[in-house]
Amino acid sequence: MLKVSRKRLSDQIYGIIKEMIAAHRFQPGSRVNIEQITKEVGASRTPVWEAVHRLMQEGLLVNIPNRGVFMASLTPSMALELYTVREALEGLAARLSVQNITDQAIVDMAKCFAAQHEVVQKADLVGYSKLDFTFHSLVYESCGNRILQEMLESIKNKMRPVSLHITPILSTLYEDHRKILEAFKARSADLAEEAFRSHNRHMIDEINKHLEGNLWKGVNGLAEDNTIEKQGVAT
Repeated sequence: MLKVSRKRLSDQIYGIIKEMIAAHRFQPGSRVNIEQITKEVGASRTPVWEAVHRLMQEGLLVNIPNRGVFMASLTPSMALELYTVREALEGLAARLSVQNITDQAIVDMAKCFAAQHEVVQKADLVGYSKLDFTFHSLVYESCGNRILQEMLESIKNKMRPVSLHITPILSTLYEDHRKILEAFKARSADLAEEAFRSHNRHMIDEINKHLEGNLWKGVNGLAEDNTIEKQGVAT
């Protein structure tokens, strides 16, 4: 019996669009031009729409009748809910990961942390977002609990369209990562859990500051732009 070695075309397109989202190619709330994506990937509409519907199910894209497909935006309350849940789940993941993480994974965490220094100095939100995702994923992958890992990856994906300007606390988040790395090097479950919880609380506090000052941007509607947004982060 012949084995199918190639991925389904819609799976490949799903991966391509998800990489675009990870690279912040779309602004939160901006319209995503499906026809242009179809041309870029050189595929028919059917597999592209299959991929788009999958991303809708994950909450990364939304379809507005008679308007089109848009990059998801987070309301302040949704962001607070996500970080509240993530604090609890990452605390658990930290405890489990300390028991299971390999020396190589800790080396990879250290390399990722070292790379963060430059992007923080430049206040490069796109670069930080990519490295942050990798840093957290290394912990998720080491927790040894597939269900927990899937839940955390899903939450992390939903956080991609956050348009909050986090520049004021980038150095704080960077120092949080330092504490997390040190906890894993020490193989301390207590320190790892507390470092992750503190990391999430810093984001919760920052969101609340933006709410109090009415500084939350790009969440009260959808952009009218009908083109694919170039790489960037709404601030």
